[in-house]
Amino acid sequence: VQLQASGGGLVQAGGSLRLSCVASIGTFSRAMGWFRQTPGKEREFVAALRWSSGSAVYGNSVKGRSTISRDNAKNTVILQMDSLKPDDTAVYYCAATPFSITESLATLTAPTRYGYWGQGTQVTVSS
Repeated sequence: VQLQASGGGLVQAGGSLRLSCVASIGTFSRAMGWFRQTPGKEREFVAALRWSSGSAVYGNSVKGRSTISRDNAKNTVILQMDSLKPDDTAVYYCAATPFSITESLATLTAPTRYGYWGQGTQVTVSS
């Protein structure tokens, strides 16, 4: 399993970025998510979705400003981030995990839930 994240960059506060993560992954039922991390801090949950339905869950810090979606044809999970703030500056990681249809989305907020991680993409928001 390989995850390749892209789309990070430098943006001014109030701007938008679209992160993508291409998954070289099997056809097992899964969930995919995004986390972010700054130096000296723990990895923070951003958003995740159940691949089969697209049902999503968001971290409080981005709720209302971000949308996670997937492109089945491209096996890609997308994080659209709007109204960006300097506090959004971090390295953003995509992750994947096997996930059955009976599991609760709430379990996807923990980084320990995921077994597969991408390499990270830097997002910098200037004030």
